[in-house]
Amino acid sequence: MKRLFAAIKIYPDEAFLKRYYAIKKALKDEKIKWVKPENIHITLKFFGETPEHHIPGISIALRQAAKEATPFDLVLQDTGIFGSSYNPRVIWFGMEPHDEIIQLSKVVFRELEVIGIETGRQNFVPHLTIARIKSLDNKKFFQGVIDKNKEGFIQKEEVNEFHLFESILLPDGPKYELIESFGLKG
Repeated sequence: MKRLFAAIKIYPDEAFLKRYYAIKKALKDEKIKWVKPENIHITLKFFGETPEHHIPGISIALRQAAKEATPFDLVLQDTGIFGSSYNPRVIWFGMEPHDEIIQLSKVVFRELEVIGIETGRQNFVPHLTIARIKSLDNKKFFQGVIDKNKEGFIQKEEVNEFHLFESILLPDGPKYELIESFGLKG
């Protein structure tokens, strides 16, 4: 069994890292698990624990989806949370609404359904998870930091491929092993 996910890799630039580290520094006293910058990505599909004999079929489906998708640009912007202001669980960076990434996700889901992999019941919400919140001592201060960083350009990213990764859980955080890359050719 391998813990798998399909994702668009993001390569943080200077502006991205400046915003990321400013938020991280401001919240240094809170119990927050930060995603390492080299692990930043947009998850298209989380497969979870997957039998290894399913990987070739997943690869074929993802390859077919990539053939139908065209390269596009993403504008990363804004900061927000998942969960409520009383119980925030995730800090994320958002992106300018793009039909292209929504279309890519639909094609990926469709091709995976062809091989019997359910898409899940949640809608695809494109975002970059930058941190997972364990607990907060000062929710008001936390919300102030998020509000201060809520709006604004972060980075422009050219997307011309996506990847299938294995997530290996380690004590100091996950390690992502590349299984295969899929160039957008549509």
